[in-house]
Amino acid sequence: MLWACILLPQLALDGVLRRHPDPAAPLALVTGPAQRRVLRAVNASAKAAGLRAGQSLGAAQALCSRFTAVAHDPAEDVRWHRFLAAWAYRYSSLVSHEMPSALLLEVEASFKLFGPWPRFEAQLREDLKSLGFRHRITLAPNPYAARALANQHDGLAILTDGPLHNALAQLPVERSGLPAEVASSLRRMGLSKLGQVVALPRVALGRRVGKDALAHLDRLTGSLPTPLRYYQPPDSFSSRIDLNYDVESSQALLFPLRRLTADLAAYLAGRDGGVERFTLVLEHERCADTEVVVGLLAPERDSAMLFELARGRLEQERVPAPVRGVQLLARELPPFVPAGRDLFDARPQQAVPWEQLRERLRARLGDESVQGLGVRADHRPERAWQAEHSRVAPPADLPRPGWLLPHPVPLRDHQLRILAGPERIETGWWDGDLRRDYYLLQTSQGQRAWAYRAAGDPPRLTSHHPASSAADGFMLHGWFS
Repeated sequence: MLWACILLPQLALDGVLRRHPDPAAPLALVTGPAQRRVLRAVNASAKAAGLRAGQSLGAAQALCSRFTAVAHDPAEDVRWHRFLAAWAYRYSSLVSHEMPSALLLEVEASFKLFGPWPRFEAQLREDLKSLGFRHRITLAPNPYAARALANQHDGLAILTDGPLHNALAQLPVERSGLPAEVASSLRRMGLSKLGQVVALPRVALGRRVGKDALAHLDRLTGSLPTPLRYYQPPDSFSSRIDLNYDVESSQALLFPLRRLTADLAAYLAGRDGGVERFTLVLEHERCADTEVVVGLLAPERDSAMLFELARGRLEQERVPAPVRGVQLLARELPPFVPAGRDLFDARPQQAVPWEQLRERLRARLGDESVQGLGVRADHRPERAWQAEHSRVAPPADLPRPGWLLPHPVPLRDHQLRILAGPERIETGWWDGDLRRDYYLLQTSQGQRAWAYRAAGDPPRLTSHHPASSAADGFMLHGWFS
C-alpha cells in the first residue's frame, strides 16, 4: 500500500480567507484571552506590513492600523478538516483525518482510476488550489512516515522501504513528529538526525526517550503496524458563513452563496452523490430566519448549476430584515447518475444543457410553470400520459410519440410508409366505445407519425411498394421527434 499525506499548514487561516470578500487585504487570525491577545497566523499582505505570528495584538495595531483581526475558532478548524476529508473521499475509500491539519489517503488502489502518481498528485494539487487551501504532499509506503516527511518535504514520493529508511535517516529530529521535549533532549545529546537516533541501542534509547517516543519511531519505520480510523462521510451537508455585517441586497449575498454551493458540490463529488433539495437559511438579528428552499427534478451536483438555481430563488425572495449569516443545509442526498453525453458532442458552445435549462426555468418561473410527463397504467394514448411536478418519468417500451395532438386530425399525405403496426387499442366500456388500430408511419417528407385507422380496416397498399399506403382513412394522433 502507498499512502499520501496532505499537510495543511494554514488550515485555520485558509478557511477564513476563502470566505472573506477581500482575501488580499491585511488579515490576522487572533487567539488567546481578551487581556493578552496574540496573532496566530497572518496572510501575505499582513506579513508585508510587518505583522507576524506570535505578536501581541497591541504591537500589531501599532505597526499596522488597517488590518482585519478575526478571532480563531477551533471548531472551524475541525469543520474544515472534515470538509477536506469529504473531498478526499472521492479519491480513496481509505481516508484518515485523525492527525491534526493532515489527511492520509491510501492511493495505490486508485492508480487505475486516476492514473500514475504524478498525474494523481497534480489532480490533488489542482483541486486544493481551487478550494483555496495551501498544502504539502508526500508519498510513502506507510502513513506515519508520509506524515513525518511532509514536515520537511513537499512533492517527495517514495515507493519502497529502502529509500524510505534513507529519507527518514536524514530527517531532523525536530521534524520527525517526536514530542518537543524529546526532540530538545536528543538535540542536547548531539543527535540532530533521526538516523543517529535509530542507530542507538534500543534498550538505552527507550530509557532516555520513553515508551511512547520509541513506539513513534517504530511506526515511522513500519515495524509497529498501527491501524488508522477511517473517515465515513455523513448523510447530510451543512455549512455556514457569518457575514459580520448587515447585508440588505441579494447581490451582496452572491459571494457567500457561490462559496456555499461550491463546497456542497465538492462534498457531493466526494461521496459520489447528488442533491435534490437544499435549503438556504438567511439569518437575521431581530426576527426569525428566512428559509429559501431550492428543489430540483433530478439529483445534480454541478456547482455552477446549484449556484444558478439558488441565485434565481434568492432573487425572488423578499427578505424582511438585513442578513447577518447564510447557512446551506442539504439532507436529501440521493445517488447521482450523470447524464449521457455523446463522445463527439455537436452542441454549440453557447448551448445550455437541457437539465440546466429546465432547472433555470423552474427557478425563474416557478415550480408550477414547468412540468414533466409521467406514464399512467392506461393503454389509451389520451390517458397514458399525465403532467407531473416532481420528476420526468421515462417513457414506456412501446413506441409513443413525444408530441400528442389535442385532437386527432386527418393525415394528408400522398405517400405513406408503414414502419410498424397495427397495435390494437380499445377504450374501456365506461369511457365510450372506441376501437383503433395504430400505425407508426413515415411521411413523404421523412416525418414519423403516430396515426390510426378504425379497428379491422386495413390500409390500402400501393402496388409498386408493398409497405406503402395512401393516406385515406388515417387519423393523425401524434408526431415522433
